Amino acid sequence: MELVPIDPDAGDDHPLLRRAAERLRAGGLVAFPTETVYGLGAHALDEAAVARIYAAKGRPAHNPVIVHVADAQAARAVVAEWTPHAELLARRFWPGPLTLVLPKGADVPASVVAGLAKVGVRVPAHPLALALLRAARVPVAAPSANRSNEVSPTTARHVVESLEGADVLVLDGGACSVGIESTVVDVSGPRPVLLRPGGVARDELERALGVPIATVEEVRDDAPRAAPGMLKKHYSTRAPLATTPHGDLAALRARLLRAPTPRAALVFESAARELRGEPLVVAMPDDPRAYARRLYAALRELDARAPALIVVESPPPGVAWDALRDRLSRAAAGADDAAG
Repeated sequence: MELVPIDPDAGDDHPLLRRAAERLRAGGLVAFPTETVYGLGAHALDEAAVARIYAAKGRPAHNPVIVHVADAQAARAVVAEWTPHAELLARRFWPGPLTLVLPKGADVPASVVAGLAKVGVRVPAHPLALALLRAARVPVAAPSANRSNEVSPTTARHVVESLEGADVLVLDGGACSVGIESTVVDVSGPRPVLLRPGGVARDELERALGVPIATVEEVRDDAPRAAPGMLKKHYSTRAPLATTPHGDLAALRARLLRAPTPRAALVFESAARELRGEPLVVAMPDDPRAYARRLYAALRELDARAPALIVVESPPPGVAWDALRDRLSRAAAGADDAAG
């Protein structure tokens, strides 16, 4: 693994960008920042290169990967059909943290889409990611640059910690500005379907489309996923993680008292002020965008202290917090059984 710092605003002709682009075209792996999280990229139309992503991550074959492209024209080249809903959302939210799922083009390998007939595609809103995609001149398959099911990386150092020993060129372009993964919407049919909440809220999508969005049903653990991030347990710390209701200080204290030691807490600032006696507490902001930027780094910070349990105060209700509730509920799956 090689870590190289690079200015996020480096142009397409920067020597490091040219080197990374050549590596992608040759079938190698490149980790790079997007506005959401760091991605582990490979040439999306090269089946052997895509296989290297799965091997480096230990990713199950039934979990598809998103294809990143430089613009909407490049997106149309990897899908078999470009629908009116796709056009509306691409015009409104690209570049940005939104993935559109459409019928896949004939050149997209089955491994990219977990053997299904649709592919997720997006245009990231990070200058370094866009420069790399333009320089590479190929679509780039890129799930998060970490071991499968672990907490996603929002800095290059997180990538190195997660994928130590892998043959990856890591472009260090600083911390990610959104901090959680993209929203994924299937726009292949007459009614859009939300597959994963993320950086674009559901109400924003519905306003742009002028129609309500359906919600996907749960699928079996071993069945192919229509999109990444749909595994029941995902975004997981090494320590078990348990949630308590938002604003319920009594429940939070009770859960901490039942927890084995050492214990840790990830809570909102008002609760943190009441937990001054606890040694491992991270206070989180009340704004959902600021919370998202901080979440994965905060979980890694606590996990590095090797607690027996991380207790998390759940985010409040409301559509702005949907993606964060989703990430934490998947991270906490099975924690009560594991930690008592």
